[in-house]
Amino acid sequence: MLKLFKLLGNKRLFILLIGLILFIAVMGVTLGARAGLSWPEKFVKDTVGFVQNVFYKPAAYIGGLFEDISDLHALQKENEELKIALAHYTRDKARFNVIEQDNKRLQQKLDFTEAQKKQYDYIWKIAQVVSVNNDPVTNTIVVDIGSREGVREGMAVSSDLGLVGVVSRVSNFTSTVKLATTMDARDPNSNGIAVTVQGKENDVFGVIESYDSTSGTFLMSRIEDSTPIAKGDTIISSGVGGVFPRGIVVGKVTDIQVGEYGLTYTAYVEPAATFTDWKELFVVFTPEAEKE
Repeated sequence: MLKLFKLLGNKRLFILLIGLILFIAVMGVTLGARAGLSWPEKFVKDTVGFVQNVFYKPAAYIGGLFEDISDLHALQKENEELKIALAHYTRDKARFNVIEQDNKRLQQKLDFTEAQKKQYDYIWKIAQVVSVNNDPVTNTIVVDIGSREGVREGMAVSSDLGLVGVVSRVSNFTSTVKLATTMDARDPNSNGIAVTVQGKENDVFGVIESYDSTSGTFLMSRIEDSTPIAKGDTIISSGVGGVFPRGIVVGKVTDIQVGEYGLTYTAYVEPAATFTDWKELFVVFTPEAEKE
């Protein structure tokens, strides 16, 4: 008993013993069967919940904000990729359309040359137009084939629609073409075209020597009175004189009038060729030209 009082006389040991007794008592109350929480537990639980709520909401908001920013960056990147893809598609679509149009146009040129081969023993060499001179006096174009390909001055040049002109100058790699619309009967250097009517080759003869810029038509003169020519007839080169090969389409008759002296008739012929926006033309090689 004396030893026990001595131990209790030690303050630190006494406080520790009291704390241990209180801890055991609290544990007994906590672990025991009861209907609800004690007020200290409720206080602690509410305090912890409040602190968690105070810190969780801002943390959740900040976390969601960073997530939204990340999603926004991803959406912006995806939008840029879609814009690039759309630009590539538009570019490729335009290229495809150009290639498709070129293929269609070149196929028409090929079909035209094949059809011409069946009618006449000519070679139609395709040439790209490289420049155009719209001067009303000279009015020439330049194509990308020359003497190295056998081109010579005086050769006829045509589109797939009709006669365009005649080669006036030749270099090694290019040729200058004088357009048929520059023909003038008053010019001694202007060569006329001997023509006839398609389907009436043995009955109709005439010469185209001039182009009327006002009406936009060729003037076919020297037509005899009894000649069976009518509006809508297709005029082609007759090959007489050897300057222009036979069978090249010139245009269609739009009107027929009495000539200057009343002895012959003059027909107005609308050109078959458009004389605008050329890309490819044909230089006509006849068998006679090939032998020279």
